[in-house]
Amino acid sequence: MIKPSQVATIIAGAMLSACLFLLGLDPAPAGPVAASSVAATPSPAATEPAAAQHMRAYLFRGAIGLIFSRGMDHLAEEIENAGIPANVYEFTICQLIAEGAIREYRKDPALIILIGHSMGGFCVLKFSEMLQAANIPVSLAVTIDPPQISPPVPSNIERYLNIFLSKSVLGGSHIKPARDYQSHFASFDLSDRKEVSHFNIDKEDVFHQQFLAKIGQLTTTPAKVDGVPAPLNYVVPPDAGIELWDTGMPVFARPGDTLQTIAELYRVPLWSLTQVNKGLTENAPLVPGERVVVPRYLPLAEVSRQAPAGR
Repeated sequence: MIKPSQVATIIAGAMLSACLFLLGLDPAPAGPVAASSVAATPSPAATEPAAAQHMRAYLFRGAIGLIFSRGMDHLAEEIENAGIPANVYEFTICQLIAEGAIREYRKDPALIILIGHSMGGFCVLKFSEMLQAANIPVSLAVTIDPPQISPPVPSNIERYLNIFLSKSVLGGSHIKPARDYQSHFASFDLSDRKEVSHFNIDKEDVFHQQFLAKIGQLTTTPAKVDGVPAPLNYVVPPDAGIELWDTGMPVFARPGDTLQTIAELYRVPLWSLTQVNKGLTENAPLVPGERVVVPRYLPLAEVSRQAPAGR
């Protein structure tokens, strides 16, 4: 049981560290910094995989991360086992690690994966901003219940995923994309899921497996699709399965269509359509040619329902 005094200490420490970071000060102790790799000896599967030469993953713990963000260590180990170099760091050395990543990318370009829990999520976005200034893309960025002080999602992120708890004191950031952001964006509020808290959201295997699936598709799935992907923002119902879709795609209603028929056609839950398509009711007839956003995984399935001619 976390006592109120402990929560207050965590919040104070996190906010102090964040302020120091924003001011360009390193709250980490002076002296050499050793990044903690989760796999000192590569596993057999990670010895010479093709993917290992094309991707690098950087994971970040939150405040007091060695106690509260150990899910990042387990996830990094799973990524390593899939043959992708992955290291875990404290968020307090975010700037230092980003500077090293820029140098490494310039010597040996690779797809970049960034994942962070709590203040580690804040770091993911600041890290991405530094890469943006260096004209380096981020292939996949995942923030896990990041704090309210987090910046918008910069436009160099090609695929962005946020899972958070809007009622969380330590996280709770409903992060928005920057104005020029035109890539894949999906945000999932799990505040109605009583089994999920700020202290276990990073450890849930249901999320880890979906993250791994998305990482596995990066080398074979182009980041760009025709048109601008539709952003997704959901409050996941308490009794629904947690599906972390990658993006939204527009489809167009034909005569007789309702949200119910479209949900059945694309095999998505009806609640996902009613939430993202504001103002449309479940069984009301849609106007032929009316645009409806459907959540999808990457790679995108072929859109079979194009807009009627003349629209």
